[in-house]
Amino acid sequence: MKRMKLLFTLILSILYFGHYTFAQEGQTMKMIDGMTVDEIIQEYEWWSGMKDDWPDLARYREANSKLQPPATGENRVVFMGNSITEGWLYTCPEFFEGKPYIDRGISGQTYSQMLIRFRQDVIDLKPAVVVLLCGINDIAENTGPATLEMIEGNIASMAELAKANGIKLVMCSVLPAYDFPWRPGLDPAEKVVALNKWIEAYAAGNGHIYLDYFSSMADNINAMKPEYSEDGVHPNRAGYKVMEKELEKVLESARVKDAR
Repeated sequence: MKRMKLLFTLILSILYFGHYTFAQEGQTMKMIDGMTVDEIIQEYEWWSGMKDDWPDLARYREANSKLQPPATGENRVVFMGNSITEGWLYTCPEFFEGKPYIDRGISGQTYSQMLIRFRQDVIDLKPAVVVLLCGINDIAENTGPATLEMIEGNIASMAELAKANGIKLVMCSVLPAYDFPWRPGLDPAEKVVALNKWIEAYAAGNGHIYLDYFSSMADNINAMKPEYSEDGVHPNRAGYKVMEKELEKVLESARVKDAR
């Protein structure tokens, strides 16, 4: 999601901004959003590269190759998701320290992209558990229009892959959102509620674990409580702390520590 904003920044800069700010000759040229030209170009190149690697399989390929198989007794947990998962590691790194937790979130991704990289970034890492948190970018149509049925189908496919490979699946509710800063006017709140009802029912009917973040983080109009987010979509530190508390309870009740 952040990368989408940066791409728009680049396009707007090229199309509409004919002035750049220089301080002294030789200093870095600055542009809107406090970004340098080099930084914006890097983001553009990243997006351009998606045509060759749409699911971004290259993102974690090297890190995966360096990861050792789980040690005896290790209850490895892989976090699969979008920028909410990716940002977790940067916002609350202490939550991951000293634990067999592996973050495989990629900003901006939808379930269709994650389905493609599910084998490489989850199954091949041989975790005991995968924590699946996504869906908001699908509703935001980041990779094109998607019906709830299409989203549900991709979720079900990943759930089936996890089950077939003996991996416990924690199916997280989509976090509340009333609007998208990068794509306003889509009215996502009702779609989030509907998708969460389906996820909960699917988890119950197929022996998976449902983790309800939504109830603790939504206000009376199904928006993210302002104390938990700066933009209404991504959790801040306080938001992640709520999520961590809920997740640890689920992992404890699921006896993850005894899974391997």
